[in-house]
Amino acid sequence: MTVPFVLPARLDLSAATPLRDALLGRRGGDLVLDAGAVAHLGGLCVQLLLAAAVSWRAAGHSLTLASRSQAFDEALSLFGLSADDLQAGQFACR
Repeated sequence: MTVPFVLPARLDLSAATPLRDALLGRRGGDLVLDAGAVAHLGGLCVQLLLAAAVSWRAAGHSLTLASRSQAFDEALSLFGLSADDLQAGQFACR
């Protein structure tokens, strides 16, 4: 069983580098993200999560969301994305 990586409440510019480092440290297997406490999701961190989704899929591993806050879902929606897009690692501009 994969232990979920709990995302911080605030995913903004200052969280981007630590998020990138944390994601890179989890390469090589399936990844479960817990976004249940996310209160703010900024564009740079969305890009990091999208890049991770593509990378995990390309490596033959899954990236799934264990839980999501309403703020996380709303932020994804503002960027034209959904949780399904993120988990699939495939998305198209809308």
